[in-house]
Amino acid sequence: MIRMLLIGPPGAGKGTQARHITEKHGIVAISTGDIFRHNVKSQSPLGRAAESYMNAGKFVPDTITNEMVRDRLNQPDAQDGFLLDGYPRTAAQVGFLDEALAGMGHKLDVVLQLVVDRDELVQRLLRRAVSENRTDDTAEVIRERMALYFEQTTSVTSLYSQRGLLTKVEGIGTVSHVAQRVATALDVKLGASLTL
Repeated sequence: MIRMLLIGPPGAGKGTQARHITEKHGIVAISTGDIFRHNVKSQSPLGRAAESYMNAGKFVPDTITNEMVRDRLNQPDAQDGFLLDGYPRTAAQVGFLDEALAGMGHKLDVVLQLVVDRDELVQRLLRRAVSENRTDDTAEVIRERMALYFEQTTSVTSLYSQRGLLTKVEGIGTVSHVAQRVATALDVKLGASLTL
């Protein structure tokens, strides 16, 4: 049973690596992007509020995001472990997640950060925009998301590094090579935590 975060900028390959990790460890992947899209598609009150921010390439405010994440973590399939992808993105969200998990009697086991060069990220996102016809991946929106991501998440990775939870993995290479690096890093990290 693992409760973990997967951190990385847009285009880092979090979704792809999340599938490998969840299959190997038998946990559910919880992507905030999927949570947002589900709420927007169903036109829930939170979804309608989030939609205007997402369409502009902005991060959804913490008040909306936090409630969506809390609701998802309380669902039965997340009780025996999860991989959270795309959250927290701010120091305030870290505090909210700490409290939410503590309220459920849980804590994080590991925070895995995929590290990818910024130029590579932009190229990946432009290719994805074409192949998937994603209207949210215009060049302007990509630049805005990158600036926001790097501005906000440094405090998040710093907090988790100070706690000894952060493990960095190089995210450039084939999917299988990155997956092997991720698996090795998790084995080392989780093995170490079990012996503490």
